[in-house]
Amino acid sequence: MTPTATPTVAPPAGPAPTAGPAGSAAAATVATAAAASRRWLGSWDAYLTVCLLGLSVLVYADDEADTAHRVVSVTCLALIALSWGLIGRRLARDDDLDREPDTPAAIGYVTAVAVLFAAAVTADGLASFALFAVCPIAFLCLRLRTSLVAVTVFNLTPVPVHALQERSLDQLGPDLALAALGLAFTVLIGVSLVNISKQSAERAQLIDELEARRAEVTALSHEAGAAAERTRLAAEIHDTLAQGFTSIVTLVQAAESELDADRPAADRHLALAVRTARENLAEARAMVTVLAPADLGAGTLAEVVRKQVTRLAEETGVETSCAVDGVPADLPTRAQVVLVRAVQESLTNVRKHASASSVTVDLCAHADVVTLTVDDDGVGFDPAAHPSGFGLPGMRARVEQLGGVLSVRSAPGAGTTVTCELPR
Repeated sequence: MTPTATPTVAPPAGPAPTAGPAGSAAAATVATAAAASRRWLGSWDAYLTVCLLGLSVLVYADDEADTAHRVVSVTCLALIALSWGLIGRRLARDDDLDREPDTPAAIGYVTAVAVLFAAAVTADGLASFALFAVCPIAFLCLRLRTSLVAVTVFNLTPVPVHALQERSLDQLGPDLALAALGLAFTVLIGVSLVNISKQSAERAQLIDELEARRAEVTALSHEAGAAAERTRLAAEIHDTLAQGFTSIVTLVQAAESELDADRPAADRHLALAVRTARENLAEARAMVTVLAPADLGAGTLAEVVRKQVTRLAEETGVETSCAVDGVPADLPTRAQVVLVRAVQESLTNVRKHASASSVTVDLCAHADVVTLTVDDDGVGFDPAAHPSGFGLPGMRARVEQLGGVLSVRSAPGAGTTVTCELPR
């Protein structure tokens, strides 16, 4: 038999044992990593088959060995290939299981491979090149530390076999040196590739976790957006439809009480109720489409404010005055909507709670701010008390969303002044 040098073998660059963070939240990630590791096995199937088949052809064609030894060596190589297909690939470790202990089945299988490899090398020294196949099997099936022990045994096996076949220790030193060099290279490349594989598995787990967090953030953002939209719609309904319905109820009740005593006044109140109902219908349609006051689509901000004040006077008989000065026509729509809603809410509060005899509304613009003031001489209230309704808190929220300030000055028996300031 021809003595052969111990070949240098690099471990697999595919699924290598790695350490992954534990935790119940990582169950899906573990399954993903395991699936990725199993996908690599197809490549190793092809590599091991080609490696062992090619080597078997070379061994069988070795004229320097007798036929019986060549048959034994080829048989051992074939058994290694067959055992990998039937047993080894099922024992291959997943990337996330490096902290799990080696199973007895995996240790037994790698030991059997070592025995077959030793037998093949003993029968024909050329079979020592099977290190290119058996070392990856060790890395695939065992933990890193255990696989390093296995590849050490694999790399040193040809040395005593060669010495026994030659019945001489003359080549022992060079064989040991060559085996040590090959082992060092194997360990160096093996550890490096295992670390790379470990980092890749950790990055994959991190990506999965980030994607899960992104999905959570998206869901929370959607919920927050839905909550904000509900709040906005609640404010729109409160400032338009609810106030309109309140006016209609008040007007109809007034008309009922006047049907017998003052029929013209009852007719006037009913006409106002019908007009308010129509305006409410227009507001509802506007909310469905653009969620802006319907009046703004048919007139300017100044006209809408004056219309609200005039309606209050017609419905309640309260003395009113309205002054609009210097309001720019290009005021942003959002600001106009907030100002209209503030007028509506303030006048609704006057209608429902103030029992006022006079109301003054001023809307003016300065260099960098638009100011709305609604003042009444009604019964007033304590602003420090927590408001029971949605009106004032909703109005303040609208104003603050645009960077403005809403202030309420009132006291029991001293009337109320609502001031809204919005940046231009």
